[in-house]
Amino acid sequence: MTSEQEWEQVLQIKTAGRDDSRSDTEHHPYEPTDYCVLERLANSGHIRKKNTLIDYGSGKGRVSIFMAYQTGCHSIGIEYDERLYERALINGESPAARNRVSFVHGDAALYELPDQADRCFFFNPFALHTIKRVLGNIFDSLYHHPREIKLFFYYVNEEVENFLNNHVRLEQEEPIDCSDLFEERDIKERILVYSVNLF
Repeated sequence: MTSEQEWEQVLQIKTAGRDDSRSDTEHHPYEPTDYCVLERLANSGHIRKKNTLIDYGSGKGRVSIFMAYQTGCHSIGIEYDERLYERALINGESPAARNRVSFVHGDAALYELPDQADRCFFFNPFALHTIKRVLGNIFDSLYHHPREIKLFFYYVNEEVENFLNNHVRLEQEEPIDCSDLFEERDIKERILVYSVNLF
């Protein structure tokens, strides 16, 4: 298995480390998704070259750049913290981004999904009321431009998971198990996968 450091060198980016200087009840600390988890997502077959992935709360850009590099997809990262957004822009100049990655400085709850976007990734997602607003924007986009959309939620709390599992517009698919990637077993170590029903 390729280590975190090795991936940073391969991708020529700097995304490691935790930063909670701007965290509050709405926004979790910056903490990048482990590369081993992203490898599993990339190998799942859910995201391919033709897809456009939105990474909500993209931090320094790790998910967007890695997924574009591994799958050939286009990727757009949304980040509200200006410092992290600026770091993402620097990382986005890496050859690994291959002109397939862009970043938006803004609030996820207000972000209007582009017509071509059909995959969405959330790591340790926002508070439930923000997720409801984000989903509302996704449903609006789908109404105006019907297409297949899949959502990926990694490291979700129980309240959010219950909401997602009981939502009439979301169809639960087989989760991507990641618990074997870490020494300590944790039931949150899986990526929940949902397809969005058109109506």
